[in-house]
Amino acid sequence: MEQRAMDDGRRNSPATAAFHREDMGAAESHVASEVNEWVGRTVTIQRSRAELYRFWRQLDNLPRFMENVRAVEVLDDVRSRWTVRAPGGETVRWESLIVEDVPDRLIEWRTADSSTVRNSGRIEFRDAEAEGTAVTVTVDYDPAGGEAGALVARLFGAEPKIQVRRDLVRFNQLMQTGEVAVSCDGAAASRD
Repeated sequence: MEQRAMDDGRRNSPATAAFHREDMGAAESHVASEVNEWVGRTVTIQRSRAELYRFWRQLDNLPRFMENVRAVEVLDDVRSRWTVRAPGGETVRWESLIVEDVPDRLIEWRTADSSTVRNSGRIEFRDAEAEGTAVTVTVDYDPAGGEAGALVARLFGAEPKIQVRRDLVRFNQLMQTGEVAVSCDGAAASRD
């Protein structure tokens, strides 16, 4: 498994409405939001783009490997309601919109204007150099509670930079073996 960190510590100020992602291989692609941090990760998975895209596009599959995602309720073709575990045992909810969807290639999303939690991002599926599919997830987020909230998230191991990497590792495991490896305490157990 090839895993390459795309995070180089860049930060956007809240005034910045978008960031350009040339380094992610997406010419003239923007993820628009009013958030202040972003993270990107890539993993190579030995499955076809079509198979990986179909699994991810069925949003209610995501809690099977996303550690903190408790539920994704699909509302229609573009809207979904997310329930996520937050630091300190809290739960947060938001509505998300798919703003671009290119079958077998990419899915881009952002939170609805009415949501109190702000994030946006995209997942891209590209043929890997050797074989399989290079899957790149980029998330642009606003840590709840600002810098203090980001510190609390780091203390609880829920910082998005760490979480995206963990979730991609579990996605790879699930797609290649049909299950997610669990620790002795069952922390990464699949929620089937």
